Amino acid sequence: MPHSVDFNNVAIVLCQPQIPQNIGGVARAMANMGLSRLIVVDPKNLDMEKIYPMATMGARHLIESMEVVDDLQTALKEFNYVVGTTARMGSHRKAITLENMAVKLISLSKENKVALVFGREDRGLSTEDVRLCHQLVNIRTAGFSSLNLAQAVLIVCYEVFKATQDTPKENIPRLANRYDLDAMYEQLSDLLVRVNFINPENPEHWMDNVRRFFSRHPLTARDAKIVRGICRQVDWYTERRFSKSESEQD
Repeated sequence: MPHSVDFNNVAIVLCQPQIPQNIGGVARAMANMGLSRLIVVDPKNLDMEKIYPMATMGARHLIESMEVVDDLQTALKEFNYVVGTTARMGSHRKAITLENMAVKLISLSKENKVALVFGREDRGLSTEDVRLCHQLVNIRTAGFSSLNLAQAVLIVCYEVFKATQDTPKENIPRLANRYDLDAMYEQLSDLLVRVNFINPENPEHWMDNVRRFFSRHPLTARDAKIVRGICRQVDWYTERRFSKSESEQD
């Protein structure tokens, strides 16, 4: 029996959408493809009179149940795997194809909550937003890469909808959620600054390499706990050595 993505564990997250009609269009696209959880982060305009007509009656229930959150980090804290969409590519924005992403979600979605994140209409996801993602995907176009938000969501949802596999390649355990990872990275950043491993002038820039390193092999909650335990132990040891050195000088 072919295996497919578990839609119960997949959510669409819109980061700072500007046009209310697009929210309705996104809900309609989700209903077309069988997704049911919509999270909207810091929307500019939630005019329901403009949202509902674009959603149509078939997706009205998604608008009525959508979650509105103030910031992206809060919206993602419960998710174990975060996929961001981007039209901009570069050395710090490595993306995989939609087809590969969709197949990957077959195994991931069995035990993990997955968020598919879309940026605002005029400039997409910011660098800070991308730092919260495990993986980026890019919708290939013939050259003009600007897509309407609802169109982009429909294309991504369609790829996820049609992805099937006779046997999942791997059984992926439950991963650390975004809340656990953010706490780990904050603790790790503080430690690496104090031991002069990263530049204290712009730690987030240097931490991007650390984030990419860990994202290659997503961490379980136990993994994140171990990293945080190592940080605490190193912190305790260096503080102890520093105190001992000061007392010897006295």
